[in-house]
Amino acid sequence: MKELPRKLNRRTAETTAREKATKRQIQASSPAEATQTRGEKTGLSDEKLEALDKAHLWHPFTHMEQYIADDPLIIVRGEGVRLFDTRGRAYYDGTSSIWLNVHGHRVPELNRALTEQLGQVAHSTLLGMSNVPAILLAEKLAKIAPRGLTRVFYVDNGAGAVEAAIKIAVQFWANQGAPTKHLVLGFHNNYHGDTLGAVGVSPDEMFHWPFTALLPPHPRVPYPYPYRSAAPDPLAESLQAAEEILRRRRDEIAAVIVEPVEGAGGIIVPPRGFLRGLRRLCDEYGALLIVDEVATGFGRTGPMFACHGEDVAPDLLCLGKGLSGGYLPIGATLATEKIFEAFLGEVDSGRTFFHGHSYAGNPLAAAVSLANLELLEKLLPRLPEKIEALSAWIFPLAEEPFVGDVRQAGFMVGIELVKDRATKEGFAYRDQVGWRVAHAARERGLLVRPIGNVLIFMPPLASTLEELQEMSHILCEAFRATRDDLAALAKG
Repeated sequence: MKELPRKLNRRTAETTAREKATKRQIQASSPAEATQTRGEKTGLSDEKLEALDKAHLWHPFTHMEQYIADDPLIIVRGEGVRLFDTRGRAYYDGTSSIWLNVHGHRVPELNRALTEQLGQVAHSTLLGMSNVPAILLAEKLAKIAPRGLTRVFYVDNGAGAVEAAIKIAVQFWANQGAPTKHLVLGFHNNYHGDTLGAVGVSPDEMFHWPFTALLPPHPRVPYPYPYRSAAPDPLAESLQAAEEILRRRRDEIAAVIVEPVEGAGGIIVPPRGFLRGLRRLCDEYGALLIVDEVATGFGRTGPMFACHGEDVAPDLLCLGKGLSGGYLPIGATLATEKIFEAFLGEVDSGRTFFHGHSYAGNPLAAAVSLANLELLEKLLPRLPEKIEALSAWIFPLAEEPFVGDVRQAGFMVGIELVKDRATKEGFAYRDQVGWRVAHAARERGLLVRPIGNVLIFMPPLASTLEELQEMSHILCEAFRATRDDLAALAKG
């Protein structure tokens, strides 16, 4: 592995008393402490918990037959950027608990925000009324969002934010007498969630094959994929394909929806200028631009939002995941004042947006999100140094014999495994090569999760340089430990 560059190798201002105290707490943790905590809570043995898990839980995005045949990982608590299982083993949270966690676990400021709000009210509806944390969070989001996004529509999660954005876009045009503009242009391999509306703009053959008959005929075009594109200019290929659809079907396309970085599609980082190009095309052909920053938002790529990296302001912005720092489910769809005003009218005008969720704007979730954003604004200036260091430690993996490409956008890292580096031929899905590397990392104390042949590493933003280096080292060790296994699979 590369050494940390000299200018990064010094301790920085992030080594605060709070950080040192957290480290001491983690080091003081023991298997006995973890087991005692679990035992006090449940009174059940590890074996009984595992049996109950296998007997009753149906896990999301999980091959359950294989899961039941294996030893389950059951988390009992978290501390800093580590998680502890029922047997007292510690693991770095290298997935940010699936791209959610920002500041680590058991953060005093976030815990305090929750307990203080619990002393007021846990939940009240936003249907025809409001609550204080939801109001204050909406004000804060409008201040930090790309320019012009002044209205906040709360939902429960990222997929809900996408659902709301799609419906808002379609009804926006219908309210203005253009009901034929009802389709949304998307991109191949983008992922926008698993509710039917979200699936409709990003169907996946493996995940969604039983439901294709239920989906609208939304058009899609290639996403810029520099590693695998056969085109000499993947950016031009994608923008030209989008323009062709927009020009030919201008009266049908209500909006274009896009991820600034393709997340679940494999951490595909498009060339710079992609978002700006889409903004130009939407303006030229009369379509709204929906940017899905559920995965990329709240510092994950470096700036507060990936849109800021290209100085692009969408018409609708989808948020989730890191909004609450990984504490509670909450999402939001942000809209411009122009869009909001298209829904105003008399009660019998039919212009109202009749859409919503029971827990939208939950006061607990809003309160902890406000505290999260306060901490995040202090953390953002330190991210460039961490991102540079992470690059130095991760990119040597590009020399591994079965690594075809290493991609990074801030704290989002994708490592694509291939059978043959020259031809870029991928491993068969049944080989589960990503899981083999992930299992080796787990044995060494790091949790990562693959999607197909791409191993995704996405640590919490608050990870120290020391923690990032150790996580990177474990990941490199996991790849070295599985070389022989992958070589045997590559030979067939």
